[in-house]
Amino acid sequence: MKSQDIVILLKLASLQEAEKLGQSLGKDVYSVRGLGASLGISKSEVSTSINRCYASGLAIKDREFDRPKPNRRDLCNFISHGLKFVFPVKPGGLTRGLPTGFAAPMLDSLLISGGEHLCVWPYAHGKDLGQSVEPLFKSVPFAVQEDERLYEYLALIDAMRLGRQREFKLAADRLSEEILSR
Repeated sequence: MKSQDIVILLKLASLQEAEKLGQSLGKDVYSVRGLGASLGISKSEVSTSINRCYASGLAIKDREFDRPKPNRRDLCNFISHGLKFVFPVKPGGLTRGLPTGFAAPMLDSLLISGGEHLCVWPYAHGKDLGQSVEPLFKSVPFAVQEDERLYEYLALIDAMRLGRQREFKLAADRLSEEILSR
């Protein structure tokens, strides 16, 4: 597994949810080219990643539409029980960027931080100052600009990767609720 595999699976989940809500998506969004363009990942990396996800069981083939879809239960289990050990993170120095973890706009009301600084993904166009947190994949700040659901998923994952037991449980419960209920 590579970190971009998780990002791609979460993007697929986000696209499925947008479809269920009746949002108009382009016909190309599920293609390797469409996923690569929306995530800032090369087509070859997307293709290889999807094959890894099939092999690991985190993705399955949607026979009706002939495209990959996340195996939501297994993905949720992997994120909850293994992700922070496979892709650990430590906050770094102060930088400008996009808020992540419980500092993300859609999550900031869930928990009041006791720390001085927000956690942010370094991003040149970011407006917030905070401790830098390496995103799961380098293009994450770009990818979340147009996809609020993906942003929420990745911010919850960072809350789990960064948080202590209480924060971890709150983020894990919210992520499970979001992924499994859709």
